[in-house]
Amino acid sequence: MMTEKKASLLSPAICEHIDRWILRYPPEQKQSGVFEALRVVQDAHQGSLTVELMDAVADYLGMPNIAVYEVATFYSLYFLQPVGKHIINLCTNLPCRLRGSEAALEHFKQRLGIDVNETTPDGQFTLKEVECLGACISAPVCQMGKKYYDNLTPEKIDEVLNGK
Repeated sequence: MMTEKKASLLSPAICEHIDRWILRYPPEQKQSGVFEALRVVQDAHQGSLTVELMDAVADYLGMPNIAVYEVATFYSLYFLQPVGKHIINLCTNLPCRLRGSEAALEHFKQRLGIDVNETTPDGQFTLKEVECLGACISAPVCQMGKKYYDNLTPEKIDEVLNGK
């Protein structure tokens, strides 16, 4: 049973959304909705998850807290620390590395004045390294929001950052 404190972390709108989402699964497998539950909770709480929020999701879905933590810490779409308005996911896997992602990473760091896993003081940008964005043909590549930027050069990076 969900405690009042944990229940207050999940608004009625969030609970309604989760309830609609888990209708996609057999009743005994409602835990399969954990990905969407974490996403909607994260979106409603300034883009990151706390232990308390993850515990509330676990309680709501009737699953062990550790199972929710495992999902939230494994997948790069969940954030356990506050992030910027724009999250820059730069691929540094081998194909991108061979085509200049190290130089792109250094340019992002220098231009933004931050390191990987840091956020600019104005809260606009968070820089992340990711293993693969599935766009090897146009490496090096980064993703911001739902948009991909490919064949990155310092000039192209400046254009992207100036446009945000």
